[in-house]
Amino acid sequence: MNNLLRLMGNRLIWLPIMIFGVTVLVFFLMSLSPIDQAYSALGENASPEQLAAYRTQHGLDDPVVVQYCNYMAGFFHGDLGTFGPASQSVAGRIATALPITLQLGFFGFIIAIIASAILGVISALYRDRWPDQVIRIFSIACIATPSFWLAVLFILLFSSTLHMLPASGALPPLTENPAGWLARMAMPGIALAVPLTGQMTRIIRTSMVEELDKDYVRTARGFGIPYGTVVARNVLRNALITPVTVLGLKFGYMIGGAVVLEVIFSLPGMGMAILSGVTSNYVMLVQGVVLVVAITFIIVNVIVDMLYILIDPRIRTV
Repeated sequence: MNNLLRLMGNRLIWLPIMIFGVTVLVFFLMSLSPIDQAYSALGENASPEQLAAYRTQHGLDDPVVVQYCNYMAGFFHGDLGTFGPASQSVAGRIATALPITLQLGFFGFIIAIIASAILGVISALYRDRWPDQVIRIFSIACIATPSFWLAVLFILLFSSTLHMLPASGALPPLTENPAGWLARMAMPGIALAVPLTGQMTRIIRTSMVEELDKDYVRTARGFGIPYGTVVARNVLRNALITPVTVLGLKFGYMIGGAVVLEVIFSLPGMGMAILSGVTSNYVMLVQGVVLVVAITFIIVNVIVDMLYILIDPRIRTV
């Protein structure tokens, strides 16, 4: 127990350090942008006096270190600045966009986990037989298929040709209209899940094969314990430890992939937010979105890492 607490404490100690490093990196990289925030906010008709007053009001003439300190002071109070001529709140825009991105990320993540677990276990149990060969070819094809290309094929087939699923339009709330939410999320969720399904299927198969070849499996079979019982109670539990360690990083990549697919399917998530920021030269919006996505990635990885520490019995013997 002391060892578990020590390892988990180390993760919690490093969490704020990593977040601080990300904020420094993102802010100083964005400070190198040649875009004039005053000009982007006030428009091309603004006078030099108005531009100068805007820079003074928002501290754009201060040294970069001072700007960073002011930005972080606002960040801890939930203020990420404003963007656009109407001085819209960056935090407010992210508050409406981030839940949609997380919904898409989790939806694709769940699809990938369920599909890869089933395919990986079947492939390992039927090793070197035709089900294993078919699943291995399928997993390689999934890995080699880009999500954005698959998304375009889905739109052409299920939306334009068969008219089964919507490719655009409003996203109904999950709690109020589950069927509408599922129809809207089906294509981007599956497109997002396909590459991860191929990767995790390979990992789960390899881990299962290694466990099935260990001595304790043969010993249990020798004592007359049914093969299915050995696989369900022992092999699966031990074999899934390795895939769990990969899931944290994979979820971060899922969030990044979701940002791209949101643009293709016109979902008002973080992808559309950063696209509008880039096309309209809203530096504060782009900076806020990138920062929140990076911090979300770090927090999810730390949580998954701590879960791995809790479920891996080998750590207790370190």
